[in-house]
Parts: sequence; C-alpha cells; structure tokens
Amino acid sequence: MAQPNQGSKVLLMGRAGAGKTSMKSIIFANYLARDTNRLHQTNFIEHSSLRFLGNLRLNLWDCGGQDVFMENYFESQRETIFQNAEVLIYVIVAVSDKRGSSDLSKAGPSENAKDLHYFAHAMDSLRQFSPNARVFCLIHKLDLVHESKREEVLRIYERDLTNTATGVNIKCFGTSIWDETLFKAWSQIVYALIPDIHQLENQLKHIADVCEADEVVLFEKNTFLLISHSSRRNMQDSHRFEKISNIVKQFKLSCGKVKTSFRSFQVKNSLFSATIEPFLQHSFVMVVVSDPQIHGAATSANLWAARSHFHELARGGAALAPTCDAAALAHTRRGVGHPRGLRARPPPVQRAVLVSIQCEVPPLAT
Repeated sequence: MAQPNQGSKVLLMGRAGAGKTSMKSIIFANYLARDTNRLHQTNFIEHSSLRFLGNLRLNLWDCGGQDVFMENYFESQRETIFQNAEVLIYVIVAVSDKRGSSDLSKAGPSENAKDLHYFAHAMDSLRQFSPNARVFCLIHKLDLVHESKREEVLRIYERDLTNTATGVNIKCFGTSIWDETLFKAWSQIVYALIPDIHQLENQLKHIADVCEADEVVLFEKNTFLLISHSSRRNMQDSHRFEKISNIVKQFKLSCGKVKTSFRSFQVKNSLFSATIEPFLQHSFVMVVVSDPQIHGAATSANLWAARSHFHELARGGAALAPTCDAAALAHTRRGVGHPRGLRARPPPVQRAVLVSIQCEVPPLAT
C-alpha cells in the first residue's frame, strides 16, 4: 500500500492517443472538451499530486503510451511503476480516430491485439507488486462508435479484458469526453479511494431522514465528482448524478470566464425542488425535496447545523466526518429552527452567482 505521506498511488495507463491526458485535464484541470486538442502527448511519466476533499491526496502517474515507453514499463521499470499502487486505470480506445469504424473486425486486429498484450503485462505486474490494487478499464472515445453499436462494442471489450485479467476483479466503463460518461467512471474510481465511505453514507442517510428529503447527494467541490448519496425514493434516471456533474461543471467554467464564482443552484416546480449549495470547504450538497410542506428555509437550517458538526470533525483529521450526532440537526418542517450550535453564515463570496430556476420538468421520483 502507499505510504501515508505519499497519498494513494493511482496509475493511468494506455497506449498513445487513447485520451488519458485529455480526460485527466477535464476532470482535474477544468479543461473544456473542445480545448483538449491543444494538449501534447505525455512523454514517459508525468506525476501529479492532487488534493481531493481536502484530506485525500491522489498521487497520479500519467504514463505515456508510446510503444517504446510501454515496453520499458514492463521490462526495466516494473517494480518502480507498479509497486504500492492502489488503483490502475487502463484506457483503451474503442475505435481510434484513424479507424473510423464501429466494426471491431475492421478496427485493426493487430492494434486490438497489442492493446490486450500490454494490458496482460500490466495485470502480471500488478499481481506481483500490488496484488490488492483495484483495476478500472475505460473503453474510451465511445462517441466514435455508432450509437446502435456501442453496447456491443463495450461487451466485446469487457469480455476480452476479463479473459485477459484472469483472477483480477476489473470494472469496465464506456467513456467519452463529450458527455457525462467520463464523470460516472471517475466518480466510481474516486469512490473506491475514500476511507470510511460507508460511515459517510450513513451520515447522509441520517441527514436525508431528518430533512425528509427524497435524496441527499454530496459532490466534490473542484471536480464536481459524486462522492456519495442517500435516496429515500426510487429515482427514474440512473444516470442523474453524472449528468448533474457535467452540467454544473460546465456552468462553473462559464462563471469563471466572466471572473465570478458559482454559489448555488436551485430548480423548483410543482413536483419537487432541488438545491445545490456549498457544504464543507471541499464539497457541495444537493437536496431534493418533493413534500410541499417542507420549507426550503427549514432544509437550509438543518444543513447548516450538520455543516457545523462536520467542520468540527474535519478539523480533527476525519475524512469528512466519522459519525453524525442526531442532536446536531434540527428537525423542522414548516418553519426555520435554531438548533443549538448553529452559527451565523459566513460572508458571501464576492461576485458569486446564485441561480434560481422556476420550471416545469419531469419528476425525479416515481
């Protein structure tokens, strides 16, 4: 395992042109998809130390994918690269820009065989140096495949990768920089690295119960990746989290272009209200409520009470917070409560944007 002062070692691997650096730049460096064509190929290994949720440090190794580098990784650099890895993200292009076909049989069998050849070497290296590492395979640039063929292409790659990684539990995602699939995959990757995640889920469940919310969702502030959620009702759209991540991230970038900052977002109609607002220093919370008798001010009061409690635990070094005291929340429905310990709101962010939308949209819950 990674040393405490080094953070979690995450390997990002795949052949040249697979899109590794582009996806990293979109998630962590606030690039727009259309701007990634300005990026250069990675030469050898590029190291990045990334802060996530304040206390979680990701030591990301972006490994250049040119064949000469790939051969070197598995011949003379195996121990250096693969030792103490917690996560391997292996990116394979679904259909390369040059192939232009959704038919795998026409996509260059020698290229596909080489992809699997290098992946097999990566699995052998992990078994030797980091047998407990988690493996995520991203079948990338899926937008280049005709929509009618995407599920089939994804199944074929998943089958081939699983057969190549005998005895290794891998998880496959189809991704593209042009839609929300990239956020879904990276949310799952980061989720696997967050300590005490189940305790955090219990806290969100308690907040949802006290606020009588249909759903409470926690997002990381800078990347807007999903951290965790608690739902009290069945929701129609299973892809809602990554869609919200993509939309809000794009809106935040638009705010930055006019030198202002995103503060909060609210959508309300006759069926529900959904509010996204800052929670802790490194996170945003979304609360969805369909009961018209629950005032928005009451929900805000409960969130501020929980926020104060989480802050105290975070100062003690906890990952967000290990437990949540029920007494810290005020259960209010029709009016604003003043729970013990509730502090005045901090000064508003200068030139912050508050978005409030009144609209009629399909319900979130059945």
